Amino acid sequence: MNVLLSEKKDGVLLLTMNRAQKHNALNTDLTQQLLDAITACEFDSEVRAVVLCGQAPSFCAGADTTEFSSLTPQDPQAVQARADLTMALHLSFSKISKPVIAAVTGNALGGGAGLALACDMVVIAENAKFGYPELKHGIVAAVVLANLVRQIGPKKAFELVASATPIDGLKAHAYGLANQVVPFESVLPTAMALARSLAAWSPIAMATTKRTFYRAMDLSLSQALEVGRDANIMMRGFQLAKTQA
Repeated sequence: MNVLLSEKKDGVLLLTMNRAQKHNALNTDLTQQLLDAITACEFDSEVRAVVLCGQAPSFCAGADTTEFSSLTPQDPQAVQARADLTMALHLSFSKISKPVIAAVTGNALGGGAGLALACDMVVIAENAKFGYPELKHGIVAAVVLANLVRQIGPKKAFELVASATPIDGLKAHAYGLANQVVPFESVLPTAMALARSLAAWSPIAMATTKRTFYRAMDLSLSQALEVGRDANIMMRGFQLAKTQA
């Protein structure tokens, strides 16, 4: 069984995590295939936007804990490689020039919640379960913290990881974790429609918008303004090229 399904239509790449019986838990195979697919779409001129979803009923229940038995101090290289792979996947979404939208239904827990937040935008079901239950299992919400703290701030972020209690889609939207909250059956159609609207923009303008956004997000004001200035100069070049064409 292919753990990741892909389909291209109208400039949108739909990636579907396909481990429904495990609520699309992230084992090494699925994590690697996601990373490969996200990396490859950067060089696919047919793809202008990406939607990431999970085979019903869930988006992603987090790390596949059945693999934990092989990740022990006795094999530090395996532990390091798995952690590096997770980090690379979460970073890849912001590194590509094309917008990525998460379509979240059912469970989005732990690494699954982190995966959703790694995307540029999130459409979530009203009745979704979103959260970080790691402490209930005696483990730590680790790589997932980076995007969580940046996107909702320290107080709410700490509450989510320290309480280990999931919230529903309505509260996730109120917290600023999602762009749109809709009924379960409307999540994927809404995400696809949003992706098609983003895919309609000039690819170079979208790419520059996304790269400028992520460069500016973690900079000081003066540095971020310099990034904006550079993008402004580039934008004038886009307009000149369009006029000459």
